[in-house]
Amino acid sequence: MFKPNRLCLKSGARRLALTVLSGALFLNTASAEEIAFSNQDQQQFQEWINTFKQQALSQGISRQTLDMAFTDLTLSDKVLQSDRRQPEFTRTFFEYLQRAVSAARIENGKFNYQQQAELLTQVEAKYGVPGAYLVSFWGMETNYGAYTGYDPIIQSLATLAFDPRRSRFFSKELIAALKILDQGHVTLDDMKGSWAGAMGQVQFMPSNYLKYAVDGDGDGKINLWKSIPDALYSAGNFLNQLGWQAQQEWGEEVKLPEGFDYSLADGKTRRPIQDWQAMGVRTIKGTDLSTKIDSAILVLPGDYRGPAFLAYDNYKVIKRWNNSTNYAIGVGYLADQIRNKPKLSKSRPKDDKGLSYEEITEIQNLLNQLGFNVGKADGIAGSNTRSALRDFQKSIEVPADGYPSLRMLKYLRHAINNA
Repeated sequence: MFKPNRLCLKSGARRLALTVLSGALFLNTASAEEIAFSNQDQQQFQEWINTFKQQALSQGISRQTLDMAFTDLTLSDKVLQSDRRQPEFTRTFFEYLQRAVSAARIENGKFNYQQQAELLTQVEAKYGVPGAYLVSFWGMETNYGAYTGYDPIIQSLATLAFDPRRSRFFSKELIAALKILDQGHVTLDDMKGSWAGAMGQVQFMPSNYLKYAVDGDGDGKINLWKSIPDALYSAGNFLNQLGWQAQQEWGEEVKLPEGFDYSLADGKTRRPIQDWQAMGVRTIKGTDLSTKIDSAILVLPGDYRGPAFLAYDNYKVIKRWNNSTNYAIGVGYLADQIRNKPKLSKSRPKDDKGLSYEEITEIQNLLNQLGFNVGKADGIAGSNTRSALRDFQKSIEVPADGYPSLRMLKYLRHAINNA
C-alpha cells in the first residue's frame, strides 16, 4: 500500500501530538501554524486512494461504494489542523463540570429521561444499563443529539489514514466506515461527524459501529444519526459489552477525615470498602460506607479542597468509553442529577483556574531545581510530576494531593526565591 514519507505542507506545520493530561479536558484555543496542502500532497493523495481502493475491494467492499465515496475527494486541511493542534490550557475539574454538566444539560437530561422512559426501560431490561446513564452518555456526547458533527467522515478518515503518523489505525476505521456505507445503513451525505471520525448521537467510531451498533427500531438499518432507538440500544449494548455491572452505581462523593493521606487517592489502587471505612472515609452525610460494594478506588479530580469520590466497577467501564477522569465523573454526576440526587458538597475555590502549557512546564522546572526529580519538563502533568509535587508538598507541610495548580506554582516560586 502506498504511503507518503511526509506531507509537503505549505506552512511547514509542526507535527504535534495531542496529549491528554490526566483526564483534563483541553480548551481548543491553541494556536498552531496554519496548515494547507500543496499540489504535490493532493497528487500523492490521489495515488494513495487508488492503492487503498484495491485493499478495500479485497475486503469485500463494492466498487460502486468506493467510486461513490472517493469521487472528487481531497485532503482536509481542517482535519489535520485539528489533529496537530497543540493544547495550551487545561480545564480544572470545576471548569469542566460547569460546562459539561450545566444546569441546561441537567434540565434537558431530565426532559429526555421522561420523554424516552418506555424506550429506556426496554434497553435497561436487555442490557442492564439504567436509563439515566444512557441519557447521560447521550447528553455528554452530542447534547442529546443536538450536535453530531458536520465533518464528512470519509474525507476525515482518509486524510488521517493518508498521514503517516497514525495511518494504520485510521486506515482500519476508514475500511469500517466504507463497510457501513456498503451495508446501506446511512447515505454518504448523511455520514458526518467529528473531525476524528466519531459518528452519530453517541459518537461511535466506525469500528465500534460495526461491533456494537444495534437496530433498535427494527427497520433493518442501523442509523445512529436519525434513530434515537438505534442510538440508545447501541449505547446500552456497548456498555454491556464493556462490562457494565447491573444494579451498581458508578460511585459516590465521600467525606475524608482530617489528616488523610491524599497519596491514597491515586485513582488507580482498588481497596476493599472495609479498608476505606477503617481509614475514616465516610459517606457525604457522615454515615458508614455501604457494604453492598466490595471494593473501590479513591478519586480526587482536583486538589484537596475539592470533592473526593469512591469509584466502583462501572466507573472503570465509563473510562473504557472515554479514558478521562473528568469525563467519567461527569457522566456519573449527570446521571445522578437527572435522578435528582444531591449536588456536590464542595464548591469551586476562588483561585481555581486551568494551567497553561507554559505554567505546567514552569512547575516541572522549579521542582527539578528544588531537587524533586520530574525528569524532562515537557508540559505534561503525568505521574512523575504528581509524585514529585507530592514530595514537595510534604516538605512544606501542606496536604500532599499532588495536584498541579496556580496555588502550587506560587508555593514553588516562593521556595525558589527563598532557597
